[in-house]
Amino acid sequence: MAELGSKGVSAGKIASNMQKKLTRAQEKVLQKLGKADETKDEQFEQCVQNFSKQLTEGSKLQKDLRTYLASVKAMHEASKKLTECLQEIYEPDWPGREETNRIAENNDLLWTDYHQKLVDQALLTMDTYLGQFPDIKSRIAKRGRKLVDYDSARHHFESLQNAKKKDETKIAKPVSLLEKAAPQWCQGKIQAHLVAQTNLLRNQAEEELIKAQKVFEEMNVDLQEELPSLWNSRVGFYVNTFQSIAGLEENFHKEMGKLHQNLNDVMVTLEQQQGKQSSNAFTPVKAQPRKKANLFSRLRIKRSSDTSSVKVNKSPSPPPDGPPPSATETKTVNHEPEEEAPATASFFVDAPSAAVSKSPSQPEPPAPAAKTEQEKKEPVAQPESTATENDTAAQPQSSLPAVVVETFSATVNGTLESSPPKKDMPPGFLYKVKALHDYAATDNDELNLKSGEVVLVTTFDNPEEQDDGWLMGIKEDDWLQNKDFEQHKGVFPENFTDKYQ
Repeated sequence: MAELGSKGVSAGKIASNMQKKLTRAQEKVLQKLGKADETKDEQFEQCVQNFSKQLTEGSKLQKDLRTYLASVKAMHEASKKLTECLQEIYEPDWPGREETNRIAENNDLLWTDYHQKLVDQALLTMDTYLGQFPDIKSRIAKRGRKLVDYDSARHHFESLQNAKKKDETKIAKPVSLLEKAAPQWCQGKIQAHLVAQTNLLRNQAEEELIKAQKVFEEMNVDLQEELPSLWNSRVGFYVNTFQSIAGLEENFHKEMGKLHQNLNDVMVTLEQQQGKQSSNAFTPVKAQPRKKANLFSRLRIKRSSDTSSVKVNKSPSPPPDGPPPSATETKTVNHEPEEEAPATASFFVDAPSAAVSKSPSQPEPPAPAAKTEQEKKEPVAQPESTATENDTAAQPQSSLPAVVVETFSATVNGTLESSPPKKDMPPGFLYKVKALHDYAATDNDELNLKSGEVVLVTTFDNPEEQDDGWLMGIKEDDWLQNKDFEQHKGVFPENFTDKYQ
């Protein structure tokens, strides 16, 4: 019996809920069609819009905060692995190893503490703040349903009120058949029954209206108070949340900055110790700057404004009677170089000025030594000389002897340029070098070097084009494979190589 009773109650409740849903659906259709008016509350509707906006903002903030915490955790793991790597590569005999281990431990503690405080002071507070929204949201939805019930009950009661007048008219004028069929005393009872039935329906509708209105107004009043208060609370919540995050992050970075400074001090100490052991341990190899002149352009010699002086001390022949006079003649000969000379003869122009002291009684200087093959091929630029003689005493004049001009072969790195090339070597070969470091060419006349490559060093076609710290040559592999010196030659920094042979 109890089961039958419970089943009956459940079935009755289900039927009641279904009837409510049908009534609400019917009422909404009538409202949309304009056949039934709808109760409006603009102030409450504004509160509902604010609630929806607040819920959207809070949900987005919660999502972004969770993303931030996930990033902090990922950064913690990356920082931990980095410090662990430092501990592994830090050798035991290096200074500051204990300090490095302590920095790694404090680094891990700082990250853990920072993440936990963010969870406690920001994320949990955020979850509590958003936890009240689902309940209020369901109450707003329920209030909307009760408003539809209230409108439906109101419309039903109004329809009964309007039908009452029609029923009274029908009761006052009974149908002719009823009057003819029923006796006089029975007609009064029928009228009374109709009136009682109408009053009962109207009373029931009125009770339902009062009940629906009461439920609706109770929910409406509560929400009218809570929604504005919830909307105003968002400012204080946002302030507290971001103040907590900012304060925690500030303290975290302060402490982390101290650890980084300590780690930097350890690295400086390590660098200083290693620097004492090897001054070049941490010094990168750099090439000296080049003028980058065209190696194959023809050199032109400009007219020089400087002059070279040749002073000749000349003593006249002593007279037959008496000692030689003490007076001396000083002759100054100014030499001016020619305006232009071939590039191959440029090394004669830069020869130093010669000062020759010669007595008239001395014999003529010997003839110059035989010229080399290079000097035979190239003409020698002879300077013009202009003599100005100022005699300090009256002495007989004599002609100025010829000035001896000595020629020297240009040298590169202490080796004569004119030395014949070795067998199976490029022209002007001097020695071999091996690359100690890689070098990437920055111009089309430079060589690309790889550590370990052997380069055949040669002389420059024109010594004037050689920059300090740079050598000319060809890679040994290129020479052995191609034998094309002009195509594969180039310059390279000397400090990137070491003499090999």
